[in-house]
Amino acid sequence: MEFHIDRDPRMPALDVLEAALLKHDTAAVVDLDAAGEILRLSTWLEASQLLAVMEAAGWALQPDRIVQQPSVCCGGCGG
Repeated sequence: MEFHIDRDPRMPALDVLEAALLKHDTAAVVDLDAAGEILRLSTWLEASQLLAVMEAAGWALQPDRIVQQPSVCCGGCGG
C-alpha cells in the first residue's frame, strides 16, 4: 500500500523514518515527492501500524494525516 503524509517542521530526518519503518517491513520504500513536501511510504503495514511506527520514530501524527493512496497494482507480479 502507498501512503502520503504532508511534511511538517516536526518531521524527523528521512533516514530516521526509513530505519523505523524497515524494522517492521524490510521491503518498505520511503521518499519525498519532487517538491519535498509529501512523504511517500510504500509498505504492507496498515495505516494504524504506520501511525505507531511514525510515533516511535519521534513523529506523533493524527490518524487523518496518513492518507492511503488508491492501488496501482496490476497483479502482474503476483503481489
